[in-house]
Amino acid sequence: MQRRVAILTGSENWHVRVLSQALRDRGCQVSVLPVVAVTARVGGGPAVSCRDVALDALDAVVIRTLPGGTTEQIVYRMDALQTLQRRGVRVVNSPRAIERTVDKYLTSALLEEAGVPTPLTIVAQGFDAAMQAFRELGDVVAKPLFGSEGRGIVRLTDADTAYRVFRAWELIGAVYYLQAFIPHCDSDVRAFVIGERVVAAMTRTGDSWKTNVRQGAEPTAFELPPAWAELAVRAARAVGADYAGVDLLPAADGRIFVPEVNGIPGWAALQRVSAVDIAGLIAEQVLEGLT
Repeated sequence: MQRRVAILTGSENWHVRVLSQALRDRGCQVSVLPVVAVTARVGGGPAVSCRDVALDALDAVVIRTLPGGTTEQIVYRMDALQTLQRRGVRVVNSPRAIERTVDKYLTSALLEEAGVPTPLTIVAQGFDAAMQAFRELGDVVAKPLFGSEGRGIVRLTDADTAYRVFRAWELIGAVYYLQAFIPHCDSDVRAFVIGERVVAAMTRTGDSWKTNVRQGAEPTAFELPPAWAELAVRAARAVGADYAGVDLLPAADGRIFVPEVNGIPGWAALQRVSAVDIAGLIAEQVLEGLT
């Protein structure tokens, strides 16, 4: 039986193209559809559709992008995905996993509760509380609560700079997500978890403390020690992800931390340094979950 799968995205980029091909190679009928065109009905037709494709009649929906938007738009899109899941459509990653991983605070809390070592983090809602947190931590990485690829992240080491940054964030009503800086020799590790195993990993080495490839870091293939791989799988399991990019931060003192888990991870840089067919393995994970 031919499986029908949709990929919801914001643009038909490289990741969408290779994943579409991987699914087609495995006999699937694939539709690539824009998240912003998803429409819902209550009674009298498909519960959730997109450009005349009844999403609730498909076998699986893969989420490749969730574009930014108003609070109403974001909540609605997640509600629509949850409706699909309730109606028996396999959604990868699940709405709950996506909610957990786009919110850095929730990710950090779940990692800590699962016993996965993660940097000391303080989340505050006001300027005074943020300054108090900075004084407690001393050397912090301030991050947008929602965000990826290193955008908007700043390291703060002195009170005057923290004051100016926090006042600017106050103007936009930001939540202050402050994570203790972990000295790491300008390098970290991205482990790609699919199901219950790490399928590939790489080091990312930059010319500063930021190690995101989009920020100029250089990827190099890396074979994870078993204990590191087990830690990455535990982190992905903590957020309930079918597949995830798990950041491992080897501290200068030998400890390993997990600062973040990405529930809609890219793998272009990792694929450049890995012989593993990552898109193919994701496609197999999607299909293995079908009943």
